[in-house]
Amino acid sequence: MQKLHGIIPPAATPFTTDGEIDQAATKAQVRFLIEQGAHGLAVGGSTGEGHTLDAEEFRRLVALAAAEAAGRVPIIAGIITDSTRDAIKRGQAVADLGVAALQVTPVHYLFRPDDDAMLEHFRTVTEATGLPLIIYNVVPWSYLSPELLCRIMRQVPGVIGVKQSAGDLKLVADLMLMAGPDDLILSAVDALLYPSFALGCQGAVAAILSAAPRSCVELWDAVQADDHATALALHARLLPLWNAMVGDNLPACVKHAQALQGCPAGWPRQPMPPATAAQQTAIAKALRGLEVEIASAA
Repeated sequence: MQKLHGIIPPAATPFTTDGEIDQAATKAQVRFLIEQGAHGLAVGGSTGEGHTLDAEEFRRLVALAAAEAAGRVPIIAGIITDSTRDAIKRGQAVADLGVAALQVTPVHYLFRPDDDAMLEHFRTVTEATGLPLIIYNVVPWSYLSPELLCRIMRQVPGVIGVKQSAGDLKLVADLMLMAGPDDLILSAVDALLYPSFALGCQGAVAAILSAAPRSCVELWDAVQADDHATALALHARLLPLWNAMVGDNLPACVKHAQALQGCPAGWPRQPMPPATAAQQTAIAKALRGLEVEIASAA
């Protein structure tokens, strides 16, 4: 059950209009993603607006997801913090919930640690929490090179892999070339999941997976079956959805795509605005192109 692979949607966090976690909607979203065929779930990441959650909310969110999943799929807990101390606190707070791994960003507030300090950050978190760790390589000014990522995975046994989040597919290719056979490389290049899978990525944790989970599972299955004609066709139909959603309010756009499919997704947390009228129209059109049944009008 704890094997991490395939389509692992980063769940959105449903908020009420006053900014509180909507627990019923959170449980419904977990059910929706699992029923759509997801192989795992990540909570508290960027799509889940994890940067807005305090420590108590983070534990509550992970606990809700783990309880609703009930062992059907593994859960990854996302940690977005700016100190080793806070990352440890959050990791320890969910250590009893049966999570498969932590997904941890590099420290990223203005000042980038040097490579040695970055390695020690991840080593200290894994040793203090006792949990496997996936590096969430996402912050532009704290971006870790493929060379550094592989060094960390070689020297820190608790670091089991990388979620490579950048629009540059060459960085994914370089990382795949340098990584060891047991390193878990997950793509977060939403626009290029098909070539990511073809290059050998063991799966993905990317916003588009939460917006169109069924189609992304079909894409994964097609590549695994060497059915590249089907995979290429799915890529061509998924790309318009990504183009409709990508922007500073991406989590809000993911929520709108989910709501159109009958999944209660709640509101974004202020100051993030909801999807605009133009985004809503484009998202609905792209979902129809994927033959997704629309539950409500755009």
